[in-house]
Amino acid sequence: MTGARAEGTRAGSVRVLSYNIRSLRDDPAAVARVVRGIGPDVLLLQEVPRFWDWRVKRRRLARACRMDIAAGRRACGLAVLSAPGVRRVRREFHLLSAVPGLHRRGLAIAVLEVGGVRLVAASTHLDLMDAPRLRHTREVLGYLERARDRYGAPVVLAGDINEEPGGASWTLFTETFQDAFAVAPDGAELTFSARDPRRRIDAVFADPPVEIVACGVPPDPDGDHERATDHRPLRADLRLPA
Repeated sequence: MTGARAEGTRAGSVRVLSYNIRSLRDDPAAVARVVRGIGPDVLLLQEVPRFWDWRVKRRRLARACRMDIAAGRRACGLAVLSAPGVRRVRREFHLLSAVPGLHRRGLAIAVLEVGGVRLVAASTHLDLMDAPRLRHTREVLGYLERARDRYGAPVVLAGDINEEPGGASWTLFTETFQDAFAVAPDGAELTFSARDPRRRIDAVFADPPVEIVACGVPPDPDGDHERATDHRPLRADLRLPA
């Protein structure tokens, strides 16, 4: 399941990409090349630019990736992008509870139709500190439960968890979701850092009705992973229930 999307993808199939782009401080052109090479239907971003000319930078990135902005706000540096032909039905953005002295965290949600099948796609970026991360994990799960019920669609959550499998937050997520890489590994496992990968802290989680076809860090024949940002991209090929 490597490489860009093939034409004529079967109904219900969706390629998701989770990517922390470090505010485009490294090589924005390399970020776009990575995304175009993978060819996702849904791109779930963390650390999207939040300061000077952030709207311009976000729009420029979407154009370079040949995608549309489906959800996201300035706060928390989160965005959901969608490929042409993917229809946005709704969008939501939630600020998670504030922790004095720490960066504000959030959750970006886009309700999308891919090949006529509906999906709740969400992106988050959790804290480095254990207690706030666990508290925010519970809040994220609450928001996603409500979105699942409201829109009658399965949930796919992706993001920078800032924790490895076996941690309290990761374990809590897997009580509700499938860990896509653990179910169907395809490609490399470790996502951080891009230059010297030693940890798996980025994840794609999916509701049980979603079939995990393959998940992992795709090959990087041109060396763009190191140029683009400090995280490696995490790709998941999924099949949605009809």
